Amino acid sequence: MNDEIRQVRPWRKRLETGHRSVQEEWNSLVLNSRTLRAWEPDVIPGLFQTPDYARCIFEGLAELMNTPRDTDDAVRARMQRQEWLYLPGKELHELISEGTLRARIASPEVMAAQLDQMLAVLDLDTVHLGVVPFDAALRLPIGNDFTIVDERLVVIEDWYTEHWLDDADAVALHRRVWDAHAASAVYGAEARRIIARVCRDLDV
Repeated sequence: MNDEIRQVRPWRKRLETGHRSVQEEWNSLVLNSRTLRAWEPDVIPGLFQTPDYARCIFEGLAELMNTPRDTDDAVRARMQRQEWLYLPGKELHELISEGTLRARIASPEVMAAQLDQMLAVLDLDTVHLGVVPFDAALRLPIGNDFTIVDERLVVIEDWYTEHWLDDADAVALHRRVWDAHAASAVYGAEARRIIARVCRDLDV
């Protein structure tokens, strides 16, 4: 695989056979990593998603991209990745925005179950979750989502393509962005209170 293909991966090519193959590649990447550091300002992170929430995501993207509908297989692959959270020695440092929690990507019932799931995973020793409240003072604009893998690779997603960047400058820059957002986040009991409040606002 040459560097150009490795670093810039258009979704049209990546999703020719559906979402399952992309999820399985992510599973391999995550399984072989020790530490993940991620910023997700718009969607519940895949490692926290319930099957119903994930199904809504995959169905929407398949319609947008006009790609094969392998939703059930893609959901199963994403759920398999969550086993990583229960392995010793793993660390997930996840940052989300309050808007991530409030985005009605699924029905109120699905969203309520998803928020309950998030409260449950907060009890895992491997999970360190920060929530950036709406009223937090930001050091940088929200920007796009990304994941840093073992401080050696950063994966960035946009609507058209996925970028895999392993040069030191790219990784260091995104780590600085992550640190800036982390400074605006709340953790522990305060993060739980925000999640619980959003769940109550669903009124289901």
